[in-house]
Amino acid sequence: MTSILTITLNPTVDLAIEADMVTPERKLRCTRPLTDPGGGGLNVSRAISALGGNSTAFVALGGTTGDKVMRLLAEAGIGLFPFPAPGETRMSLTATDQATGEQYRFVMPGPDWGSADVNKALGRIARAAPEGGIVVLSGSQPPGVPDDFPARLATRISRTRARLFLDTSGKALHNLLSAEAKPADVLRMDDLEAEELAGRTLPERADSADFAQSLVTRGLAHAVIVARGADGNVLATREGRWFAKAAPVKVVSKVGAGDSFVAAFTLALARGKSLPEALQHGAAGASAAVTTPATDLCSAAMVRKLLPQCPVEAL
Repeated sequence: MTSILTITLNPTVDLAIEADMVTPERKLRCTRPLTDPGGGGLNVSRAISALGGNSTAFVALGGTTGDKVMRLLAEAGIGLFPFPAPGETRMSLTATDQATGEQYRFVMPGPDWGSADVNKALGRIARAAPEGGIVVLSGSQPPGVPDDFPARLATRISRTRARLFLDTSGKALHNLLSAEAKPADVLRMDDLEAEELAGRTLPERADSADFAQSLVTRGLAHAVIVARGADGNVLATREGRWFAKAAPVKVVSKVGAGDSFVAAFTLALARGKSLPEALQHGAAGASAAVTTPATDLCSAAMVRKLLPQCPVEAL
């Protein structure tokens, strides 16, 4: 199997709790917290492991919270490439209102990075990138990391012949439009991010496919994926456009659905599947993840069960 390196610059300890009702100005008696290592890249590595694959997690860690993340990863059997963060690793909280099922997600910013930290991280990632393997950059960037970090990483990674998969958002995603960088191999975004980037609504699957293919033509990536939520996922390259339907499942929690998509998609490619086949696996991974509570991700058994319910068609 092709080697996989995931990158998490802004990891977290994810705490998940539940309360009878989430209301202001009173003490909320909560369940015991569930604790998981979190952050986009770490979630991808966790999901890859759950699907029977292997990856190495390049993760910036600092302080006692960083030590806890390291212990949790070791307990999960995930290979680790630690990088010294310039401050304490953050924590995040997901609170579920048992009366309504609504979730409240509190996300901390992480430590401040300086230019020296950024340059050191780029160098370390370039050395850790598996020759001819896959590098996945996923999740938020901590304060101080410049918007052009994904573009700079794409240029550095190209020297190793590794394929770069980007799952980014916000200013870092917008920066790719103007950055003169090597194209990523795969760029993924959700429907809201795609509409913000396009400056217009993308109501139909064909609209998402048109926009995704326009980004390929502009040189942002060789393949662009737009996740359309409960509808499914669109993938476009220069040669074709495909749509994978989302499985019709009861949604328990949407936390981790995007990371589970990236994990199942990446693992399928690492195992030699084609892009349309990988798209189907990704859709099944995301569908499986939403059936689990809190910060739980997809499982191999559920992905296998849902795979036939996520058919792929050409657009």
